[in-house]
Amino acid sequence: MKTFIRLSTALVSNVDKRVVKCMTLLLFVVFLGSCGGGNNAPDVSGIKVQLKTQRFDRAFASIDTNQMGASLQKLHDQFPEFLDFYLDTLMGLGVHGNYADTAAPVRLGVKSFLTHKDYRGLLDTINAHYPDTKDVDDQLTKGFQYQKYYFPQSRERRIIYISGWLGNIGAFTYGDNIIGVGLDMFLGASYPYYKSVGIPEYWSVQLNKDYIPVAVFKTLYREQIPFRMQDANLLDMMIQRGKEAYYIDKVLPFLPESVKLAYTQKQLDWCNKNEGQVYNFFVTQNYLFETSWQKIVRYVNEGPNSAGMGDDSPGNIGTWVGLQIVKAYMNEHPKMTLADLIKQHEEPQTFLRDSKYKPK
Repeated sequence: MKTFIRLSTALVSNVDKRVVKCMTLLLFVVFLGSCGGGNNAPDVSGIKVQLKTQRFDRAFASIDTNQMGASLQKLHDQFPEFLDFYLDTLMGLGVHGNYADTAAPVRLGVKSFLTHKDYRGLLDTINAHYPDTKDVDDQLTKGFQYQKYYFPQSRERRIIYISGWLGNIGAFTYGDNIIGVGLDMFLGASYPYYKSVGIPEYWSVQLNKDYIPVAVFKTLYREQIPFRMQDANLLDMMIQRGKEAYYIDKVLPFLPESVKLAYTQKQLDWCNKNEGQVYNFFVTQNYLFETSWQKIVRYVNEGPNSAGMGDDSPGNIGTWVGLQIVKAYMNEHPKMTLADLIKQHEEPQTFLRDSKYKPK
């Protein structure tokens, strides 16, 4: 979120300097609050985190295609536990550790990727957008500091940046300590080839660099707390999504709320303005306790909008409603920790009752 603060010297030339100082400090505080950093986030500056990151995308792009075998072996030495997973599981090339130049998967698969003009162009685009990842690394480091604050036994993971060849691989975990991030999925919503590979327009917020920390910590959360659909009604799913969104809000308090929810600011404003009508819609349609996946999936998964609520509504509005319920619940239970909230399994109807949620 960009906020521009400018004080004209012509207007304040005759004002006491102490007043100007106070005005500037006040504006700075307002600025911090508008950027999502003013929600009573704890001080985590003293929590030590040593984030390790690697640019697999660059190392892969630098393979000498005239010496595939030797280059792949060198890459394996650099990423011994990751290269085969990337080639065989993520890319499905079937190399299986045979890096010989003459091996068909190497010759027809890996080399074809590296020499095809479209994929070469993608690697060049990634490099142009991400000459380095310092700003992303800084945000992830901060996120892991908050993670350690709320979960002292947690540890930071090693971040490996890759290209997933527009295969919709945003963030994923591998093994006990690796998080992969597909930089090709964060080139900005205007990147022309997203549409050609079927990425829908309503994913636009999730295609930007500032969404990377959200993708990473959502992946971490879902690794531990998978979304449960079986035998779940809409209220249950809303609360599940709401807990996840509450977790994201706590570990990434410095990001704008719209980014954390993958909404546009306009969609978030619509939600805040129409909270009562949204909740009333679910009540009057008898959807809260509906279990038919076909009827409720559109409210807990991404989409262009929420059926029955108009074009200005966001898809996945159930996450926003769930977040409001969880916030109300935590206000009613001030001694409950984030860890306690995540691991408790209170029956959804009881959770809603205990939250005393009253939509505006």
